[in-house]
Amino acid sequence: MPATALLPALTEPIRARLQYTFNGQRTGIPEWVSDLEKGDDPGFFGPGSAVWAVHGGMSTIPAGVRALLVQALHPGALAGVHDHSRYREDPLGRLAGTIRWIFTVSYGSQEAATHASNWVLRLHEKVTGSYDDRHGVTHPYAANDPALLRWVHLAFADSFLATALAWGTPIPGGADAYVREWAIAGELMGVQDPPRSAAALRAQLDAYDSDGVLERSARTDEVVRFLKRPPLFPVLRAGYPVLFDGAVGTLTPRHRELLGLELPHLGPITLPTRPATSVMLAGIGALLGPEPAAAKAAKVRRARLGVVDEPAA
Repeated sequence: MPATALLPALTEPIRARLQYTFNGQRTGIPEWVSDLEKGDDPGFFGPGSAVWAVHGGMSTIPAGVRALLVQALHPGALAGVHDHSRYREDPLGRLAGTIRWIFTVSYGSQEAATHASNWVLRLHEKVTGSYDDRHGVTHPYAANDPALLRWVHLAFADSFLATALAWGTPIPGGADAYVREWAIAGELMGVQDPPRSAAALRAQLDAYDSDGVLERSARTDEVVRFLKRPPLFPVLRAGYPVLFDGAVGTLTPRHRELLGLELPHLGPITLPTRPATSVMLAGIGALLGPEPAAAKAAKVRRARLGVVDEPAA
């Protein structure tokens, strides 16, 4: 085999499995991504937005792991996942569904973003039940309960911001701009008055802990074990622990403590997680390309509507 053909022959199986992991297709562009070219408005966000900067990079991969870890600290949110989610049987399907919502809100028209969010809320209507807290007190839960919707939004925004600050490109307007812009997504999902600054985001997250809501349980440990070793394709398993450790490294010490997680260490020496994660994300980016197909579709829609976007800096 010629040397020029050797590298693609080696990397294509990895690229195909990465693509399937994230969107359920080994080749081609999913129909829902192509549909983002449709619509009669530019969308809530554009190429110069903080949302595009944060959601357009490879830092979203450890962000997704981190967000699930943080969400698992709320016993009500965790009960809904435990009782109703098929994450154990179909983790890739659940991941692809989440990515579809994120990218539709980030890159789709306002109509598409609103429709996608309403669809998720309708799915949530049947996610109800009860759970016992660490004191043995029984609490009802509903996925569309305002407190749970807020917690999921906070965990998401905090995680995607933390990993973008660690491995992403500069955020236009900084951390406050991302939190302020992504508050739109929170409102679409029924969150009342979501935080609009990084300080407000941190304060609201901390309040759940100070109010005694967050806890570690056997269900929490089950989620952590699953996220440590998810059922990935064999070719992807070797690199995943690097991404998991990177996600854990961006957690607050308090959240790591609650989750029972530690930073990797060699004897008394704590090992750095960011450099290895940076190398891994750069490799993934080289395989998948520098820009999501959803962003390209959004640019087609915006150009059709006559929106003039400044070239990326």
